[in-house]
Amino acid sequence: MDFGNLFWWPFAAALGGFAIIIGILILIFWIWMIVDVAKRKFKNDVERVLWILIVVLGGWLGALIYFIIIRMYNPKGLAKK
Repeated sequence: MDFGNLFWWPFAAALGGFAIIIGILILIFWIWMIVDVAKRKFKNDVERVLWILIVVLGGWLGALIYFIIIRMYNPKGLAKK
């Protein structure tokens, strides 16, 4: 009987569970940013469409860029009117 494999399976299961939880959290964050772009009042519609494209096509990285640029530093949008 090989006890080496029996010793490691709880750690492998924990790592797999952790990866699933992180994946679900990233998906929730991405959906939250898509909803935020759709609901936010921008100065013009072109900016809204661009941000929707960035977040949807960029995945979690596009959502993170949107979060940093708009949600944290410039809540009223980038366009000048």
